[in-house]
Amino acid sequence: MSAMSKPKVKKINHVAIVVEDIDEALKFWDEGLGVELSHIQEVPSQESRVAFLPTGESEIELVQPTSNDSGVARYLEKRGPGMHHICVEVEDIREALAHLKEKDIRLINEVPEERDGILYAFIHPESTQGVLVELYELPEEKRD
Repeated sequence: MSAMSKPKVKKINHVAIVVEDIDEALKFWDEGLGVELSHIQEVPSQESRVAFLPTGESEIELVQPTSNDSGVARYLEKRGPGMHHICVEVEDIREALAHLKEKDIRLINEVPEERDGILYAFIHPESTQGVLVELYELPEEKRD
């Protein structure tokens, strides 16, 4: 079997920060630092509420759990508020996942999930020096 080519990473799409209270966190990010809030969205599938703060070609996402037993809530309880994950945008997520699997990288999602037309998958922190990494593939109409 021939080795697959490396995935094409286009950019950092976002950095997600887990917070206990989005409104409180916005006092620093928006009011203090001046990173303007675009919008806040409920994400029922992740049992969370997310504030989107665009920063040039990327964004900062503030993630607040909306239930006490979600993955985000467990993360917050175990580690406290702080960086949750970094998301990189790739050209072809299925090809990227196949390449990573071939390289024995531990994947949380071997098959991409879909939300709002965006394909995404997570890579286990065990294989990334302790950082949860998310891959994104944007639908054609949302690409640069």
